[in-house]
Amino acid sequence: MLQDSLLIEKRHKRFIKTICKSEVVYVLKSSGGFATSSSTQYDDDDGNPIGLICFWAEKALAKSCIKGEWIKYKVIEISLVDFIENWCIGMENDNLLVGSEFDQNMFGFEAEPLELILDLINELNSLKKDLNFRKFEGINDLEQQIKDILK
Repeated sequence: MLQDSLLIEKRHKRFIKTICKSEVVYVLKSSGGFATSSSTQYDDDDGNPIGLICFWAEKALAKSCIKGEWIKYKVIEISLVDFIENWCIGMENDNLLVGSEFDQNMFGFEAEPLELILDLINELNSLKKDLNFRKFEGINDLEQQIKDILK
């Protein structure tokens, strides 16, 4: 079990590095919505698992999960800016988690959206990259606003 959690964490770290370099994130979508799952780690106030939306750093990995209940899904590409500004912040507001790099057995990393944004900012800073945000005045503004929310 520990080995599985270490592998999942390693895949999540690779997810962060990959999407910061490529500035692209992938999600699965069908006519009914996006590929979702339920948390195995977090419950809401009523004791029910919190929902999560699954994302991938590589199109091939996302495509490999199109089976079973996701058989009618298609891979959709999202820009990193859109992922941060709309998806992560929206998911935080909707009390949803980010599921990264889920595999065909439905194992993946579960991340709080705002914590993930901070991890992405750290990686972007290490790459000396800034993004052209529409809702924020650069990466420092985004970081400060997220930190203010998390206080």
